[in-house]
Amino acid sequence: MNRTTIALSVVFCLLFFLIAAEAPGQSGQGQVAPANPQITAEARPTNQNGQPVSYASVTQLNGLLSQLEATAKDTQADLTKLRIERWKTDAGTKKQTLSNVDSIQRNLQGALPQIIGQLRSAPEDVPASFKLYRNLDALYDVMGSVVEATGAFGAKDDLQSLSNDLNGFEGSRRQLAERIENLSTAKEQEIARLRTDLKAAQAAVPAPPPKKIVVDDTQPTPAKKPVPKKKPAAKPATSSTTKPSGDNPAPPPSQQSQAPQSKPQ
Repeated sequence: MNRTTIALSVVFCLLFFLIAAEAPGQSGQGQVAPANPQITAEARPTNQNGQPVSYASVTQLNGLLSQLEATAKDTQADLTKLRIERWKTDAGTKKQTLSNVDSIQRNLQGALPQIIGQLRSAPEDVPASFKLYRNLDALYDVMGSVVEATGAFGAKDDLQSLSNDLNGFEGSRRQLAERIENLSTAKEQEIARLRTDLKAAQAAVPAPPPKKIVVDDTQPTPAKKPVPKKKPAAKPATSSTTKPSGDNPAPPPSQQSQAPQSKPQ
């Protein structure tokens, strides 16, 4: 075997080993899960300024929302166990309690999940956080009426379950209020910092130099227009009559016509 053949054989062997070594990594590249599934690009939503939200803020919100979702699930199950029609009370109280239970169920199945989804996509959005707080506040009031009626006319086990659910909503509402307060304080500090930076940037900008007006004296003066000459006045025409000879000129025709005529004798 010559040197060329040996060199080609060595090259082919190296290529074979390289392909064999990279094949397992390539085959399992799409199957490797991240070490922490929560720390991904999707788990880092951005705030209103387009900046990623801190992990501490996202973790706090996820814990609050998870607790709230668990309370909502338990509440729905506990409300279905109520036997309001068997309560020993008047029809008006039963009707009002059934209406409150229906309102709570619709809120837990529709409005609450929608607001939670909006807040998850924008964790530090103050209006969305306050919207959830208002919903929890209304939900807590209606839930309190149902718990009070259950304590008066329902079973003790139902009262205990609903009381635990009510305490869960109260805890979530309190945590959310504290979060809104902290977010508002942070927003105010950010606005104050931006105003200070804006003033500093405006002060650092140099004032524009005054404008200079340049007069160009080298331009030729425009030529004066020639004044048109006045035409001489026309001379009066001379009389065509000839003067009579002699020292005494003949009187004008008007005087000749006015001479008295001699009377005939």
